[in-house]
Amino acid sequence: MDMTTLSPTPPEPDITEGLLSAMDVSGPRYTSYPTADRFVDAFGESQHRQAWWSRSQRVGSLGGSLPLSVYIHIPFCESVCYYCACNKVVTRRHERGTAYLNALETEMRLHVVELSSRPSVSQIHLGGGSPTFLSDVELTRLMRSVREHFVIHPDAEIAMEVDPRTVDESRLAHIAALGFNRLSFGVQDFDPDVQRAVHRVQDEDMVQRLVRAARGLGFKSINLDLIYGLPRQTPASVDVTLGKVSALRPDRIALYAYAHLPERFKPQRRIDGSTLPSPADKIKMLSNAIHTLRTQGYSYIGMDHFALPSDELATARRQGRLHRNFQGYTTQADNDLLGLGVSAISRVGPTYSQNHKSLEAYLDTLKQGHLPIKRGLTLTHDDLVRRAVIMALMCQGRFDFESIELAYLIDVRGYFQSELAQLVQLADQGLVSIESDAVQVTPLGRYFLRAVAMVFDRQLQHEQTRARFSRVV
Repeated sequence: MDMTTLSPTPPEPDITEGLLSAMDVSGPRYTSYPTADRFVDAFGESQHRQAWWSRSQRVGSLGGSLPLSVYIHIPFCESVCYYCACNKVVTRRHERGTAYLNALETEMRLHVVELSSRPSVSQIHLGGGSPTFLSDVELTRLMRSVREHFVIHPDAEIAMEVDPRTVDESRLAHIAALGFNRLSFGVQDFDPDVQRAVHRVQDEDMVQRLVRAARGLGFKSINLDLIYGLPRQTPASVDVTLGKVSALRPDRIALYAYAHLPERFKPQRRIDGSTLPSPADKIKMLSNAIHTLRTQGYSYIGMDHFALPSDELATARRQGRLHRNFQGYTTQADNDLLGLGVSAISRVGPTYSQNHKSLEAYLDTLKQGHLPIKRGLTLTHDDLVRRAVIMALMCQGRFDFESIELAYLIDVRGYFQSELAQLVQLADQGLVSIESDAVQVTPLGRYFLRAVAMVFDRQLQHEQTRARFSRVV
């Protein structure tokens, strides 16, 4: 028996609105380090191919036992949600899906050629946009192509983001039959005034029916996405939505802070800034939400994510097996990631690479027989050290000096002298404990992991750099 799952749960810390306010600064979400804004155009297709060749050598030396994670980006949406910051194509022309599937199949084939064999895959995630923009026939074709090009592990995690407005119970049954075992429904808010303000009106009863149907179909994990800080929201209205969501008992709840950056994201210019909640109200929303979800029995995983104690994500956090990639927290090992589709990002060894963000450029490059790489990055030794530290903090809430020293041949106290000095202030606030051989995030500090990780981010030297990111709270 695994005794780690039977350890008594420590009491939850008291999170004051004052501390939330003090931590309300801009910073990365650390789905990668360095972050994607650091990618350069000098990294292109040849560097990407070299990274895959190096991986094939590693796989060969390990006897083929190095599974991949695969992310597939489906950019299409029938209508625009004003808060959205995703790479998307708004269209009602569903025939555009055919050309896109052709391109995805070409991209898969080109990668398999690079690897000289069908790679093993333990995680597949369809995101967007709205993956359910594709018809049942198109989804069937896509998953058939995936199985033709990759060897999917019997216990693979196969997840899809779902716009509730585009599915019904029969479509969910078809999705389950295709092998998907995890769903994430985009709810955002149940309040009709808020829904109209962000141009995403969806019936509350419909969402409830879909969640019940998904549970009856045996999906392993059901997640609901929520956003606080949207126009016309109030602390009271968010409390109502949270009450309705927690009553549905989804396995996971993702509660994101809305980042209003209209200068970067054109749809957000349609939002009337005067209708946004005040910073104080936004803090109140988060404070209430944390209390409500804890009261309802949800465990805080980290970085806006909550899960029932029985969910695999909560178990992985308790057992120190949590990982993080471009899809967020995962129970999967720290696998290489292949990103397919427009704007998708891959992580292979010490490299990141991103496909063209323009759909036209993505399609044209593949028609010419080339991989659609627009930019990327080869990590330096310093990048690798800091990535290891940041991911240890984000996932395990701790980084041990000895493990970093052995892996990267550095003296941690000398290498991070300045950073350890900066941590003293966070220690005084009760967020971390600086031990003789480790930095330990406290139960209180787990709610502010981004702020702790930012101390070790070499790129955040200037306030103008931080301004590109969303708020920590």
